[in-house]
Amino acid sequence: MNLIDLNGTRLEVQHLTPRKPRSALAPMVFLHEGLGSVALWRDWPAQLCEATGREAWVYSRRGYGQSDAVPDVRHTGRLQPDYLHQEAWSVLPALLTALGLVQPVLIGHSDGASIALLYASRYPVAACVVLAPHVMVEEISVRAIEQAKIQFESGDLRQRLTRFHADVDGAFWQWNDVWLSAGFASFDIREDCTHIKAPVLALQGAQDPYGSLAQIDQIALPPEHITRQVLSPCAHSPHREQAAVTTQAITDFLKTIA
Repeated sequence: MNLIDLNGTRLEVQHLTPRKPRSALAPMVFLHEGLGSVALWRDWPAQLCEATGREAWVYSRRGYGQSDAVPDVRHTGRLQPDYLHQEAWSVLPALLTALGLVQPVLIGHSDGASIALLYASRYPVAACVVLAPHVMVEEISVRAIEQAKIQFESGDLRQRLTRFHADVDGAFWQWNDVWLSAGFASFDIREDCTHIKAPVLALQGAQDPYGSLAQIDQIALPPEHITRQVLSPCAHSPHREQAAVTTQAITDFLKTIA
């Protein structure tokens, strides 16, 4: 495990290099979902590295994986409704600078996909790949997150997440509490997405319980700037549930990206 100090917070970072690297190509940066971490990506980033010939950086946001925990996450450390904006416009730029990365390819899943879109709306990137992004809050999303709370408190979700997070309770509650808060109901980044200049690949499962297909349909970009692909059968994690198809789609998309 590698830790990088970012303004007094240690973040878990993993650097991946393919066996046959193509050094002239922009590196990939992986942005995990609301309950994700470096470990929860499993070996898929390495597979994508090999398929594309690009090096990659994978990191855990604060409070996730082996990164520093958030003290008193349910009270003084509670995330605010603009937490995705803060990650995209404050934390991620500082991290990329610390890593010496300029105009990477962002690969984001769920919350991480929203962060990728927000970052690309303000900063230059080579490309933006989003898996099951959230561009607005839907009732279907809220219902699914309410069910996740039940599974964490009385089911096996907490046990399943324990091996992926040093502070599993902090990781869960910082995500669940803010999503179920009244302030987060107005989260909507559709206008921000209109400012993205880089090419975008948006993939979503047809059976995604965390959002309807409106989540990718309403990324309002010119047709030549966005490619959309719906996978079926597939729920919320295309890179796990349709790994081969997702890897091929991203590989094909990135063939024209320097």
